[in-house]
Amino acid sequence: MIRVLIADDHRLVRDGLRRILEETDDIVVIDEASNGQEALEKVRKNDCDVLLLDISMPGTNGLEVLSALKKEKHTCRILVLSMHPEEQYAIRALKAGAYGYLTKKSAPDELIAAIHKVSGGKKFITAPLAESLAYALDTDTERLPHESLSNREYQVFSMMAKGRATKDIAQELFLSVKTVSTYRSRILEKMGMKNTSELIFYAVKRGLVEQ
Repeated sequence: MIRVLIADDHRLVRDGLRRILEETDDIVVIDEASNGQEALEKVRKNDCDVLLLDISMPGTNGLEVLSALKKEKHTCRILVLSMHPEEQYAIRALKAGAYGYLTKKSAPDELIAAIHKVSGGKKFITAPLAESLAYALDTDTERLPHESLSNREYQVFSMMAKGRATKDIAQELFLSVKTVSTYRSRILEKMGMKNTSELIFYAVKRGLVEQ
C-alpha cells in the first residue's frame, strides 16, 4: 500500500485529491497539511511514501519544504502538484529534490501513474519537461539571470512578473512590505535590471508567466 500525504493550502483541492486517490486500491491518504510548515512536521511524524506537494503555500513554500527534506535525507518521495506551468518551477523543483512535477491540469490517471512511479524511487518526467531539461543541460554553462535567484527570491520574482503589488505579495507570503521590497531590490540587482517593467518583459519573453 502506498501511503500518501497531501500538502495544499486549499481545502477543496485536498478533498478532490483525496477522492481521486481513495478510488485506487493500492493508495491510501494518511494525512493532510494546509501549509509548508505543517507539511514538514507531518512528514517527520508520519511514515509516508509519497508527499503530494503544492508550490505556492503561505509561509514556508513548497520549494523550501523540498530543500529542508533533502537536507534531512528523508525517505519520503516528493511529487509536486502545482498550478504553475512546468516552465516556471519544474526544473527548480527537481533540482531541489522532487521526484516529479505535475500541473493541476493533469488528468487523474496521470497523477496515479506518477505516484506509482515516484513511490518506487523513480523520477516522473513528462515529455515537455524532458525537453526543457535537455535544453537546460545544453545551456548550463550560460545560466539565465533568473536561475541565480534563491527559491524565495524566485517566488517573489514570479509574483512581480504577474504584476502583483508589493503589499499583495507581502500579505500572501506572510512577509512584511519592507522585506518584500528588499527582495525586489535584490532580484533587480541580481538580474541586472532597473525596474519591474524590465522584469515583466523578461519573464513574458522567457515564458515564465502565463500570458
